[in-house]
Amino acid sequence: MTTISDLIEDRFGLATEAGKDMPDEGEIAGMLRHRSCRAFIADKPVPNDMLEIILAAAFSAPAKSDLQQSAVVIVDDPEKRRTIEALMPAMPWIADAPVFMVFCGDNRRIRRVCEMRGTEFANDHLDSFLNPSVDTGIVLGWFVRAAQAAGLGCCSISVVRNHIETISEVLELPDHVFPVAGMCLGWPVRPGYISLRLGPRIQVHRDRYDDTNLAEEIDAYDRRRDARYSIPEDKQRRRDTYGTAEFYGWSADKSRQVSLTEREQLAGFLRKKGFKLE
Repeated sequence: MTTISDLIEDRFGLATEAGKDMPDEGEIAGMLRHRSCRAFIADKPVPNDMLEIILAAAFSAPAKSDLQQSAVVIVDDPEKRRTIEALMPAMPWIADAPVFMVFCGDNRRIRRVCEMRGTEFANDHLDSFLNPSVDTGIVLGWFVRAAQAAGLGCCSISVVRNHIETISEVLELPDHVFPVAGMCLGWPVRPGYISLRLGPRIQVHRDRYDDTNLAEEIDAYDRRRDARYSIPEDKQRRRDTYGTAEFYGWSADKSRQVSLTEREQLAGFLRKKGFKLE
């Protein structure tokens, strides 16, 4: 019998006694089996009632102080979709997905509610951006889980923030509403793969943050992940700057990824959208 312990080992590449007596079923098992999907059956649509159900589950997520500062724009218009797809040509699954939507932080709604009820919105500072961002991230995560539970595949698209001004214009987003991430949704052509995650000794702390052994833990993680899937040489990032590495693990890949500046326009965009970031 496969157990929750087996699923944890498959996810992290580390043996554990936790979950040895739990069968691999239910909500926790589904979460441990999470896989991103980048290949969709193009001619198999997602029924509207199923999409409504999944969105209902997503918006059942916790929300800061019950303010509910999230919104989703489902992009049905073919011209709008083509415009968005053209911004990210390296991601053909955006065009292939039967459903594409953009999850947005929405601080506009509560401001309008204050106007409607004759009260002051007295929190016009950085938290008015942070709260909707966190709320929307939680809603997005719940959407992915609900979709996968229904047998659908998902792929979140953070790159929409690289084109945040254009996408905001295309979707006609008003002040105090901003894109957080795109989402592809459809029926998977094939199962995705289990992405090996950083182990608990890196991510879980007790009483205080302690990364004393980070170098050793990252090295061990790189080796575990490489044993599962070795990044081919032609996929090494920025070889023109950093050369070709003899061993190219997760840490090399991600450190090279963030060595290239992205999204410098975000603060300026958010200020134009009416946010005070102090």
